[in-house]
Amino acid sequence: QVQLVESGGGYVQGGGSLRLSCAASGITFRDHIMGWYRQAPGKQRELVAGISSEGNPNYADSVKGRFTISRDNAKKSTYLQMNSLKPEDTAVYYCNARNRWVQTLEYWGQGTQVTVSS
Repeated sequence: QVQLVESGGGYVQGGGSLRLSCAASGITFRDHIMGWYRQAPGKQRELVAGISSEGNPNYADSVKGRFTISRDNAKKSTYLQMNSLKPEDTAVYYCNARNRWVQTLEYWGQGTQVTVSS
């Protein structure tokens, strides 16, 4: 059974930092592209950051320079360090794993709430 379990969300004042973690089980972690998505109320889910199996990151323009994605293949985990948080970063953040060989095969975590006050 595949599980992606997020943790680290919470409430923070604007300008603050949070670190999200996603622990994966039931998949061959190194064969998956990992990503963090977010969905704010009334908006579509959007990609925040992704990281390839080799560790190459990519970011949405809105978070470049503030967020850093990383992965630890030995721990089957991916992380999102979020600095200089803004109220517009408020959303539910979801961890995603997409198989690098069969990219229609993907999994989602349950989501973790991030709330940034102004």
